Amino acid sequence: MIYLNNAATTLQKPPCVARAVAEAVGGLGSCGRGGHAAELSAARTIYGTRISLARLFGFSCPERVVFTANATQALNTALFGLLRPGDHVIATDWDHNSVLRPLHALEQMGVKVDYLPADRQGGLAYHKLEELVQPNTRLLVGTHASNLTGNLLDVSAMAEFAQRHGLVFLLDAAQTAGSIPISMEEMGVHLLAFTGHKSLMGPQGTGGLCVAPGVELRPLLSGGTGVRSFEEGQPAEYPEHLEAGTLNGHGLAGLGAAVEFLLETGVETIHAHEQALTEGFVEEVQALDGVTLYGTFSGSRAPVVALNLAGWDPAAAADVLAEEYDIAVRPGIHCAPRMHRALGTQDTGCLRFSFGWYTTWEDIGKAVEALKEMSRSQCV
Repeated sequence: MIYLNNAATTLQKPPCVARAVAEAVGGLGSCGRGGHAAELSAARTIYGTRISLARLFGFSCPERVVFTANATQALNTALFGLLRPGDHVIATDWDHNSVLRPLHALEQMGVKVDYLPADRQGGLAYHKLEELVQPNTRLLVGTHASNLTGNLLDVSAMAEFAQRHGLVFLLDAAQTAGSIPISMEEMGVHLLAFTGHKSLMGPQGTGGLCVAPGVELRPLLSGGTGVRSFEEGQPAEYPEHLEAGTLNGHGLAGLGAAVEFLLETGVETIHAHEQALTEGFVEEVQALDGVTLYGTFSGSRAPVVALNLAGWDPAAAADVLAEEYDIAVRPGIHCAPRMHRALGTQDTGCLRFSFGWYTTWEDIGKAVEALKEMSRSQCV
């Protein structure tokens, strides 16, 4: 199989990930729930993963790397933990439903929301930020890369705007963590949400939220932490303040191994490989009859390409690619409804190709050849 659906999840992981999970299943106890060697091993493994992630993300506070089940839970933790009725938040047309749906729920509770619009090419109108800010604006949120077009957010512009207006800046790094170099502190990011199973190449069921000092969130969940059991509320100390219940120690052991692999390989090296593959794919397919590409293709980007093929419904095209060519891609709306409306593809959706560290040039060539054959069958 040629797997080109890495924006959904990375299918192929470094071998060290599976080994770490298997060892953890057979040997880790419950972190913070005892002093036996098995429990202490779990605590050391999980804290080691916090340290590795903090290093990867240019963040000097590993104790404020809070673990969640995925980026969606991390984003919910940030949004519901920060915003109150009467607050105002600025989001963007690029945002995923993991941001849009919590914001919709918060609107029902009295939070005001405005969206920075995208144009027909998917570009964000950064010059309109000043028009959107209000006296009660508290949060600026943006996705680091569109999961539809792969275009990167102008983080510098967003961070400068947030700093100038005293806003908290939340960055959704679901599509970029492990694929694009990130330094929270250099970039001016206050809250960073990530998932473990995409470009971090860890297990599903892992993710987290990095919370900069000075940003305090109300817990999304309450419950056992293994410490301060007589306190009626969640402990004030991080990470326990935002971590209720037993952590996914087995998954976090695998995530820790994946992050160590990334640190050793170098995110810059991974990004260069994926950027080259993306540019090569785009160069070939944009010359095909009947292909429409979405987004812009100059400069650094995430390894994601959305397109449509004339005469083909995206879902039907994805089925043919799967059944006749054994190529996995993703059709549809991709949980990005505002972006599809901006691009004008809300009625059809798109066909999304997304590449990863284990994607090869041979994979790219076979995907291009498949699209060539499909385009000829419709454009004679």
